[in-house]
Amino acid sequence: MIQYIAEGVKMPVIEKSKVNRWIKETAAGYNRKLGEITYIFCGDEKILDINKQYLSHDYYTDIITFDYSEGNLISGDIFISVDTVRSNATEFKVSIENELKRILIHGILHLCGQDDQTPELRLEMTEKENLALNGYPE
Repeated sequence: MIQYIAEGVKMPVIEKSKVNRWIKETAAGYNRKLGEITYIFCGDEKILDINKQYLSHDYYTDIITFDYSEGNLISGDIFISVDTVRSNATEFKVSIENELKRILIHGILHLCGQDDQTPELRLEMTEKENLALNGYPE
């Protein structure tokens, strides 16, 4: 089950049935099944507070994923800063919709065991995001 919650921000426009199917198919490509996944959309200040409190990082970010997966069943809370998604879309010269999809699937890839802690792993993660984006249902 996938839930979408907005905390202190306007809920982004998401075609939930299409996104849910896409997430399920992407996870299946990594031999994973969906458990309980909650996307929490928030602003920069909220995600900064979470970053400081839980990760001891004093900086803004676009996404923080808390992984509660067990075995092949993926579950987690995925916090997304809509402020940073907007600014990243401008910086990377892509639509907000496209950047939001990239961030949505980025969290799922983390739950599927993908890491991005080194430059090499970040490049690999970007390639996997691009592959998943190419599989987004029309």
